[in-house]
Amino acid sequence: MNTENLNESYWTRRYEEGSMGWDLGYASPPLVAYSDQLINKDLAILIPGAGNAYEADYLFKAGFTNITICDLSAHPLRKYKEHPVIKTIHGDFFELQAHFDLIIEQTFFCALDPKFRPSYVDQCYDLLRSGGKVAGLLFKSHFEKPGPPFGGSADEYKILFGTKFHIKELSDAYNSITPRFGNELFVIFEKRV
Repeated sequence: MNTENLNESYWTRRYEEGSMGWDLGYASPPLVAYSDQLINKDLAILIPGAGNAYEADYLFKAGFTNITICDLSAHPLRKYKEHPVIKTIHGDFFELQAHFDLIIEQTFFCALDPKFRPSYVDQCYDLLRSGGKVAGLLFKSHFEKPGPPFGGSADEYKILFGTKFHIKELSDAYNSITPRFGNELFVIFEKRV
């Protein structure tokens, strides 16, 4: 795949065709477990590349009051247009200018061409307030087929995130869904000050 074509049209077509192979149809169990232990329900939370945003739905039902989802395609954001709490941004994550306490990572990172990963780290750093965190799931192996999704390794992620973030957690996700079990890392990266 020519990764230059991973644009709004590409993602909109994938949503319209229902060909999002990583769409679970519900919030990912590791992210549910992480969300359940958060006490402050007023955290400003961003979910970039949110897609169908099952995690946002879960957070809302759990009482969180400041949820923003962002996607390059308007298609998955339509159902949230009139939502009382979940704010939508139809646009490019790399152009966002706001501040958040938490960025939830669920399949956005793996959808990006790896050449954009340093920019992803920089943008997360810029978007997070002091002490803010990136928490979520990353694949822990490389894939034979051309992406997306694109994989990686724990060592690569340590190097990539380690200059701007404290690595609070980078471990096998014990509660991944069966098809991904053993191939997902749960991560918490805290912004360095």
